[in-house]
Amino acid sequence: MSLRYRRLPLPRHGGRAVIILLAAALALAGPAGAAPHGDEDGALRARLRELVDRPDGPPGAIAVLRDGDRVRVVQAGVAELGTRRPPSATDHMRLASASKAFSGAVALRLVDRGLLSLDDTLNRLPSLPAAWGAVTLRQLLNHTSGLPDYSAAPEFVKLIQADPHRVFDSRHLLDFVADQDLEFAPGSRYRYSNSDNVAVALMAEAATGRSYEDLLTAEVYRPRGLTETSLPVGHRLPGPYLHGYDVEPGRPTEDVSTLFGASGSWASGGMVSTPADFGVFMAGYAGGTLISDATRKQQRAFVDGASEPAGPGANQAGLAIFKYTTRCGVVYGHTGNTAGYTQLGVGTPDSRRSLTLSITSQVNQKTAPALLAHLRAVEEDFVCALLTH
Repeated sequence: MSLRYRRLPLPRHGGRAVIILLAAALALAGPAGAAPHGDEDGALRARLRELVDRPDGPPGAIAVLRDGDRVRVVQAGVAELGTRRPPSATDHMRLASASKAFSGAVALRLVDRGLLSLDDTLNRLPSLPAAWGAVTLRQLLNHTSGLPDYSAAPEFVKLIQADPHRVFDSRHLLDFVADQDLEFAPGSRYRYSNSDNVAVALMAEAATGRSYEDLLTAEVYRPRGLTETSLPVGHRLPGPYLHGYDVEPGRPTEDVSTLFGASGSWASGGMVSTPADFGVFMAGYAGGTLISDATRKQQRAFVDGASEPAGPGANQAGLAIFKYTTRCGVVYGHTGNTAGYTQLGVGTPDSRRSLTLSITSQVNQKTAPALLAHLRAVEEDFVCALLTH
């Protein structure tokens, strides 16, 4: 999720802070089938090292490139400051707005089953304002809904500043903006909003009578064989985990891995996974193997719009998926950023290849435009490595 937590006043804690930038370098050992690529992996590792070595860069980075059963892992930096432990494909991390791909997967599978339609509207949720009633599931999924973003609401910001570990009632996050009208006519323009995927999850629950968490298990975790992916409520992360940091030149670096709870982002940004699990999910999601051909065609009806933060190359928005057109070809996926983490997860249309690139600091256009430009260039290099080898 792209809750811009880093722009909030963050509590300062004693002790040494930790920085991590996750990006590729090294080969994954063990049963996953690692395969070193010699000089190319060295070049990719050097690109990650450039990010880690920046004054404003993250201390650790990891990329996982998957081609069928072959997996390559490239790393730079450390998983935790003050240690020599490198980032690992089995370390847990916050997916931030890449979580929106999971809520998209749930909704589109329900569309396939006839339990939801892309033309269903928020009128199905009487708890939401009548003024929002004409917004469709399709518009929520491609961020053309006009819903005001609850994560920017002054009362929400005030509460999370006062108690970063506050446990919100995730089903009532939209209450923070329920007194507001739509920001524009549904379908008339693109605007990224964290409210959209919260509403998607609420529609999925209303259509099935099951909790969103149960739907994730039934519709995503089991079909894709994900065992290290979850949607927690609190602020703790399962171990081992990649430590995420607040990095600001001239100020002490802080470990913010567990600064915020996940209930305030829920279906829009609360997911926790590992690079290995994230890559397995993205291979299937980007390739469309979780949904029918007809639904996949609807998902890939793209409009102008970038993910948050923008991904590599030219960005276009589909239904809970983005098209990234790079110099080496097209991949589909999602990005995300939150306190301590920035994520990219993409895959190829044939479901065979996927790339996840994770760094352990929050990077976005407003707070770190130069670093984001550098990161996007590195991401494109990794996409090219994925597509050309």
